[in-house]
Amino acid sequence: MLQTPDVAPVMALPPVPEWLTRWSDFAAEVRLADLDRGAVHRTRQVLYDSIAAIAAGAQEREVRDLADRLAALGGTGGIATPAIGLHRRLPVAAAALVNGTAGTMLELDEGNQFARGHPGMHVVPAALATAGRLGASGGDLLVAIALGYEIGARVGIASKLRVTMHPHGTWGTVGAAVAVAKLHGADADHMREVINVASTLGLGTSRRTMLEGGTVRNSFAGWSNHMGLIAWEMVEAGFTGEVDGIATVYGTVIADNFRPDEMTAELGTRWEVARNYFKRHACCRYNHGALDALARIAAEAGGRLDPAAIARVDVATYVWAAQLAGQEPHNMLAAKFSLPFSIATTIVYGAATVEAFRDGALADATIRDLARRVFVTEDKALTARLPGLRPARVTVTLTDGRVFAAESLTNRGDTEDPYSEHEIRAKFFELTEPVWGRAHAERIIRACETLDGAPTVGPLMELLAA
Repeated sequence: MLQTPDVAPVMALPPVPEWLTRWSDFAAEVRLADLDRGAVHRTRQVLYDSIAAIAAGAQEREVRDLADRLAALGGTGGIATPAIGLHRRLPVAAAALVNGTAGTMLELDEGNQFARGHPGMHVVPAALATAGRLGASGGDLLVAIALGYEIGARVGIASKLRVTMHPHGTWGTVGAAVAVAKLHGADADHMREVINVASTLGLGTSRRTMLEGGTVRNSFAGWSNHMGLIAWEMVEAGFTGEVDGIATVYGTVIADNFRPDEMTAELGTRWEVARNYFKRHACCRYNHGALDALARIAAEAGGRLDPAAIARVDVATYVWAAQLAGQEPHNMLAAKFSLPFSIATTIVYGAATVEAFRDGALADATIRDLARRVFVTEDKALTARLPGLRPARVTVTLTDGRVFAAESLTNRGDTEDPYSEHEIRAKFFELTEPVWGRAHAERIIRACETLDGAPTVGPLMELLAA
C-alpha cells in the first residue's frame, strides 16, 4: 500500500516561533559576565575533563589510523588545529571529527542526565578548533562551550528521542554549531539560521550499535563537531533552514513531544553545564549505579570479592541499564555496554578502569566465566524513578550461602552525589600523564583553570598540539 506523507502543503512561511526568537537573542547577547560563578567553574572542568578523555582515547589504534587517513584526504593546506593527544595538527574540520571521536572511545566523557546524553564532547572539539582558528580569548571560548552545551542539552530535555535512536550525533550538532557561531560573533538573525540549519544535519543513529559493539558509534560525537563547523560555513554562504527546524526534527522526525517551553525555562539563570555529571568508571553510565553498589558490597565483604567464591550476582535496575544484559561481549565497546562483564571485570581488576575493558580482560577466562553468572533484570519501580535517579540493586550470593546486597539510587558523579574537585583532577592526570607527562599535563590544566582571564587561547592550543 502506498504511504503518503502527512504533511500539509506550505502555502506561506510560518512565523518564527517565540522560543527561537528568545534563544537567538539570548545567544547573540550573552557574555562571560552573564554566567554565574558555578557555571564558569563547571565549564572549565568540562573543558579539561574533555581534553583528558580525548587525549587518552586518541591512543586507540582506530583513532590514530583515522587521523592518518583524514590527513591524506585533506592534504596539508588550510588552517590546522591540534589533534589532541596525537602530537600533530589536522585541518580544522578533520581535527574536530577526530577529537570528538577520540573523546568517546573510552566511555569517560562527561554528560547530562536530564538531556540523556553527552553535550560536552559534542561541543568542545568544535569550539576549541574555532577559537584557535580565530585567536579568540579564553573567556569567549568558555562562553561558547557553555552556550553550545546549553542548547544541545535543552533540545534533549525538550524532546523524547525514538527508543531506537542513540543520542550521540543528534542534538549535539546544534550545540556545536551554536558554539561555533558564537565565536564568530553571530548576531541574532545568523544565530537563528545556524540553529535551523544544524537541526537537520544530525545523524540517523542506531542504539543497536552500542549493544553490538559497532565502533562506528564512537564517531557520532565527532560528526556533530564536524557538522557544527559546516553548518556555520553554510549559513555564511547563504544556505537557509526551516523556520523551526528543531520543532520539526525533534518533534516529528527522530523524536516526539517537543516542548518549546523547556527551551526557555529559566534561560540565563539555570545553566545545564552546571547540572552535568563526570564519569570515573570507564563504561556506559547505565552500569554505574550497579558498580557503585558493588563497591559497597566489596567493602562490606572485607575489601575484595573472590570470583571463585561467587555463586551468582543479580542486578535489578531500570529499563535502559537492564538492556545491557549481554554476557558475551566480543570487543571493548560491547564490553563497556555489558553490565555482566562490567560487574565481573570490576571484581577481578578492583575497579572499572580503562584496562579492565581491553583485550586482556576480554580474554580473561576468570572474568568471562564470572560474567556468565551475572544476571540482569528490569525492576519497573526503579524505571519509574528516571530520569532524576538511576537506581540499581545488586545481590551477590556466595558459594558458602552468604548473601551481600546493596542499592544505589544515583550514580557517583551526578549532581546529587558529585565527585570532589580532587577526584575530577585526579582523573585528568590519570588520563593525560601517559600521553604528555606530569609537567606538561600540569600546564594544560592550569591553562584551562585560568582561561577566563586569558586574552587568547593560543597558549592552550600550543600545549594541546605538543
